[in-house]
Amino acid sequence: MRVGLLGFGTVGSSFAEVLAAQPGSGVRITRIFNRGVGRKRSHEKARLVPAEAVWTEHVEEVLEAADVDVVVELLGGLDPAERWLQAALLAGRHVVTANKQLIAYRGAALFALAAEKGVQLLYGAAVAGGVPVIPGVAQGLSGDRLTRISGILNGTCNFILSSMESGAEYQGALGRAQAAGYAEADPSADVDGFDARAKLCILARLALHAEIDPEEIPAQTIATISAVDFSYAQELGCTLRQVSRAELVDGMVSAGVGPMLVPRSSPFAWSQGTRNMVVTSGLFGGDVVFSGHGAGGHPTAVAVLSDVRAIAENSVQVRLPAHRMKVVGDVLAPHYLRFVVADEPGIVAAIAAVLARHQVNIDSLLQHRGHPAARLPFVITTEPCLSSTVTRAIAEMAQMAFMVQPPLCLQMLVADDPETV
Repeated sequence: MRVGLLGFGTVGSSFAEVLAAQPGSGVRITRIFNRGVGRKRSHEKARLVPAEAVWTEHVEEVLEAADVDVVVELLGGLDPAERWLQAALLAGRHVVTANKQLIAYRGAALFALAAEKGVQLLYGAAVAGGVPVIPGVAQGLSGDRLTRISGILNGTCNFILSSMESGAEYQGALGRAQAAGYAEADPSADVDGFDARAKLCILARLALHAEIDPEEIPAQTIATISAVDFSYAQELGCTLRQVSRAELVDGMVSAGVGPMLVPRSSPFAWSQGTRNMVVTSGLFGGDVVFSGHGAGGHPTAVAVLSDVRAIAENSVQVRLPAHRMKVVGDVLAPHYLRFVVADEPGIVAAIAAVLARHQVNIDSLLQHRGHPAARLPFVITTEPCLSSTVTRAIAEMAQMAFMVQPPLCLQMLVADDPETV
């Protein structure tokens, strides 16, 4: 199987390293496209590429080459990656990609083109890095009727939040993630949930047979989380993680991405560092948990090479039809509300009055000592209610004069959810 590699960055160079460690695999790199080829050829891992491989700054020399059987795209983004992979498929080349944005936004059209041309388009590295959740769901669980999929899909956010669990503030934890190479200089795609919701769309198509638009999925940032939230969460028997969830409900998909309080008994609470975790819930097979490293060049390269070898062995992925479905972001759940106020008499009564007007019942009130009166944090948890109802109440509270910063509202996963057992 002769590989034309698009991109020799972190994952591309790791792919060369992983492949070199498996002599006799029957897979060989024949061409590499990258801008600044001279610089890339001086990379220490470039010595692991076969000496006869052609390096080029012209992508057509890969896409149109007679000595390329499969195009491996490791560049990311929608454009020009979409055009290049279309050209590869039209030319009768198999394609392997780790590009979650491309598969989430343009996957349906690319799959149709691949089927028309009788070639394969595999994307096992697009979700959870080296964790085989894509082939696991496609092959191992295709016999079940999956009704829900949830997970920790972004290793960067998991690294930040599990660091904050030890007392770090957000900016410090983000800085460490950037220094370690887990977060970009502009971390918004990760911390604001856009990366995770693209992955959630891919999983929803595969597991729930639901074609959904990533832009329709509500995404909440983790940037508003503070160390004090972990302190209150601990008192509630919980911790915080960025959780992505999609569930079939009355012919629609209830979906969302954001930081949530998860019980300490939940597998999500056990996930530390850059580890990813995916939980599928099936009508017949029950819950299945996938877990492993979701960030970094080596885990992702393992998934890429696994896809290439699957094509080399003529392994055909099970494909079931997906149908366009409407996304519903409103969820019935208990909520965690954290306020930071300039202390004065009547604050709790004023907040309780707003919640009562919106028919939201208070479950508990928590306030720790030792904080200055000018910036006093405290927490109210609610009984299960619709997230849209709480959002309206929060918008009203945010206008109150004693609020020092906007209130924080997070969903709470409850202990009888299957993925918390």
